Amino acid sequence: QIKREKPENIPDLKSLVQEKFAAMESKNSDSDLQKNEKYVYFKDQLKEMRKQCNGEEAIEQIDEDIAVTQSQMNFICPITQMEMKRPVRNKICGHTYEEDAILKFIQTRKQQKKKVRCPKIGCSHSDVKGSDLMPDEALKRAIDSQNKQ
Repeated sequence: QIKREKPENIPDLKSLVQEKFAAMESKNSDSDLQKNEKYVYFKDQLKEMRKQCNGEEAIEQIDEDIAVTQSQMNFICPITQMEMKRPVRNKICGHTYEEDAILKFIQTRKQQKKKVRCPKIGCSHSDVKGSDLMPDEALKRAIDSQNKQ
């Protein structure tokens, strides 16, 4: 249209673009969004996360962190080299282990009158105690969730 017109008759391009954009935008609707595969998948993930946290804010925050990093998480115990069923977290260094394995490890070393070094490779924590361990419920839920899938 512009090529055919004389220079003095050229329309305001900015207003033409705004008109076309408004026309295209008016064709979009919420129903289009509901059909979008990525949007539906995202909504399903949010619903699943809400079910897992049972409305507790602290757990909800932990679950969100797990959801974000789940692909990077390691569910393998550094002692047994098997997937953990009852993970416990060391309050001092933050590493996790299978509960039975670490308690047995602590007991064996205690009988030898030796301290227990954290079995996670590269960790410098050299005195793991049973009192430093606490159940890691969030990790347990993440493991259970992955096993359901």
